[in-house]
Amino acid sequence: MLSGNWTGCSTVPSRTLYPHQWSWDSGFVAIGLRHLSPVRAQRELESLLAAQWADGRVPHIVFNPDVPLTAYFPSPDFWRSSDAGDKAGAPAAVETSGIVQPPIHALAAWLVHQADPVASERRGFLRRLYPRLVAWQRYLTDRRDLGGRGLAAIVHPWESGMDNSPCWDPPLARIDPAATASFQRADLDHGCATDRPTDLDYGRYVRLAEQYRDHGYADDASQHRFAVEDPGVNALLIASEHALADIATALGADPSDHQVRAEELTTALVKGLWSAEDGLFLCHDVIAGRSIGERSAAGLLPLILPGLPDDISATLLATASGEHFGLDGIARLVPSYDLKGHAFDPCRYWRGPAWFNVNWLLARGLRQHGAAERADTLRATLLGAAAESGFAEYVDPFTGAARGSRDFSWTAALTIDLLAEVSR
Repeated sequence: MLSGNWTGCSTVPSRTLYPHQWSWDSGFVAIGLRHLSPVRAQRELESLLAAQWADGRVPHIVFNPDVPLTAYFPSPDFWRSSDAGDKAGAPAAVETSGIVQPPIHALAAWLVHQADPVASERRGFLRRLYPRLVAWQRYLTDRRDLGGRGLAAIVHPWESGMDNSPCWDPPLARIDPAATASFQRADLDHGCATDRPTDLDYGRYVRLAEQYRDHGYADDASQHRFAVEDPGVNALLIASEHALADIATALGADPSDHQVRAEELTTALVKGLWSAEDGLFLCHDVIAGRSIGERSAAGLLPLILPGLPDDISATLLATASGEHFGLDGIARLVPSYDLKGHAFDPCRYWRGPAWFNVNWLLARGLRQHGAAERADTLRATLLGAAAESGFAEYVDPFTGAARGSRDFSWTAALTIDLLAEVSR
């Protein structure tokens, strides 16, 4: 199916629902592809970063001009990146979205390099990507520190990757939705309405994107009506600083800047988003100046980090297996949202279903913090669920029943990575 979703330079998440290149999808796809074709995995990341903006941002969608505008919304004529994003340095030769997704890319690049260092060195893979990856990190740490707390903020729910999480409900309540008649959703042509965001939520997503576009995609803190520090985004930001330190070392450069930044970001993450009462990290609404009291799987993702205080990592391990997320208990896979939360829905997009990339990251986190047996169990469950569901986009966390698209690229790619891990 990865071959079926390959376009010649990148991999679409799904031929039907997602017919373009998505940012963090390509990161996860490259991680899996490295076991089959390290060079193709390199090309996956190279094609994405070729669409990077001059200000450093990596757009969340790179549009294929051969795909009809009606195949996906918001389409290139909505984002108008080469025009509206001109002052922010949007590329003129390719159309993209104007928002971003979680920064998995430096970690992916390092893992891809390690799969075949000889081929990587021959193609100059790390040497070419390193400055782009650094610019991407600096965009997030500098331009997106909207709260002045040393953490990156997202300015649209889609930037979190967890698009429809209940964590966004409180800040989204401030947003007047775009009129339903003003846009045509393409996602409902390929999926069940009960699995997808409501029209009200989608109208708010559209309104936010319109406002960002109409301000030239400028990251002026005063003009944003949605600004949230998300623990998942910041955990991957920190993991990428660790990866950049490894990349710098491999290139014969000084890694200390990345090491210091990783330490400083970890300190800011713990200080700004850790909730001992809830036993996980919470999102922070920058505009309202307060934490968002919803438990999301994003709050567990800092487990991937090596520099967490021992008491926090121990608490996260306990929370993952407790009543709110059910790992090793009532849930087959960790849900995207609190099993006991008021908005939990095992079917609706990011409001309860289990996702393969999130559980793959958590398996790495379990292993990182000494829970190897639990990581092995989660890996086995992921492999079974992927095959049984037809490599679905996401699944019911209790039953493993398929939801969303089938033949989903990152599900297939991460399955390959998990199988390679078993064979080592």
